Amino acid sequence: MAVLTVDGIDCYYGSVRVLENVCLSVEERDFVGVLGPNGSGKTTLLRSISRTLKPHRGVIFLNDADIYALKSVEVAKQMAVVPQDNVIAFNFTALDIVLMGRNPHLSRFQMESEKDIAIARKTMELTNTWHLAERPLNELSGGERQRVIIARALAQEPKVLLLDEPTVHLDINNQLEIMDLLKDLCIRRELIVLAVFHDFNLAARYCDSAILLNDGKIISMGNLNAVLTSENIRKVFQVDAVVKKHPITNSLYIIPISMPKPSLSRKLSVHLICGAGTGTTLMKILAEEGYNVTAGVLNVLDTDYETAQLLKIPVTSEAPFSPITEETYKVNLEMMSKASAVVITAVPFGYANLQNLEAAKEALERGIPTFVIEEVPIEQRDFTKGKAEKHLTELKSKGAIFVKNQNELLSLLDILEDKLNMTKELSSKIPGHFKSETNSCEVDEVDGSKSSNF
Repeated sequence: MAVLTVDGIDCYYGSVRVLENVCLSVEERDFVGVLGPNGSGKTTLLRSISRTLKPHRGVIFLNDADIYALKSVEVAKQMAVVPQDNVIAFNFTALDIVLMGRNPHLSRFQMESEKDIAIARKTMELTNTWHLAERPLNELSGGERQRVIIARALAQEPKVLLLDEPTVHLDINNQLEIMDLLKDLCIRRELIVLAVFHDFNLAARYCDSAILLNDGKIISMGNLNAVLTSENIRKVFQVDAVVKKHPITNSLYIIPISMPKPSLSRKLSVHLICGAGTGTTLMKILAEEGYNVTAGVLNVLDTDYETAQLLKIPVTSEAPFSPITEETYKVNLEMMSKASAVVITAVPFGYANLQNLEAAKEALERGIPTFVIEEVPIEQRDFTKGKAEKHLTELKSKGAIFVKNQNELLSLLDILEDKLNMTKELSSKIPGHFKSETNSCEVDEVDGSKSSNF
């Protein structure tokens, strides 16, 4: 069994240390992704393993042999490299390039045999480049060149395959073809594959395990579930991300979310009734606009719940697949009562979240301006035999404002905030004539009537 072991290596460029005390062990059939920000030491790790950059400290073993004690040709028979940038000085044909992968298996001045040509052809067929065999390399596209270089590496018949951004020049179709091929070869030929990735989702789909580097040190190493966590991504990349299991591939997928930076400081607070991802974008927009946002009641497995957690938005939540309890209903209604406005997104309604509409009606009766986004007709998202539609009809009759999209909502929220600011200004000049609460513009205390115009 082939085993690659890196034991406590330090690597330097001049006086700058770029890898510090890196230790890892990889066995055959392991497909390992090396992840980390720019300058974290990913490429340096591959360069040290491939004998391009000798460590100042530590040892690298292939099986029980120190690779720096072996002859270059012996290492080349067991280890192949696909670098990020491939500079070919002469304009060789694609077949010539792939045949170079056979050099470690040839003695000095020995010409390629029929066996070598057959191996080269097989690897070119595997990488879908055989039809390019007679084409000069400088006439190939970036993706075609990359596949030719991968074919050259496979022609070495290595036990260890090192790849630095193997899909960097490829379109999505070729990316999947190459990654499927590498995964298949890793299993069938019992290869050790160590590959640098910038794409988390590509690594998560194909790798068995991962190494997360930062500032030349291993931050996390092991199975993907342990390495690709929201906490690790935030720690290393300073980016918040949602990490979930894909329902089709069953692999992890990562959705980075940039934290909003409020452009304004608003006093208006908005409570969202959302779910099923319908509130995700709106939460981010409202936070960026400087609104104080709350949300609920949301299922703890809902995408909107995860977004609220990332954006640090207060939320009322319920257990997965559970109906809204009386206690949670009251907490949600209390949140609405403290808000300047309630917004209902185009969320699908079932019996489990129907009580959110009942709470919205109660909040509206208490004088809280309520907005309903109708991007999707309620008939297409009502799974309560018309009960949700009936609730929305009642909300409309009681003065709820129905809008077509988020842009229209934002315009109306601007108007509402202007009215609130004007009300507070008048309240300070005429004490006792206007209420001081944020939703006081709903009620004119002179005649006690409610206004549907906020």
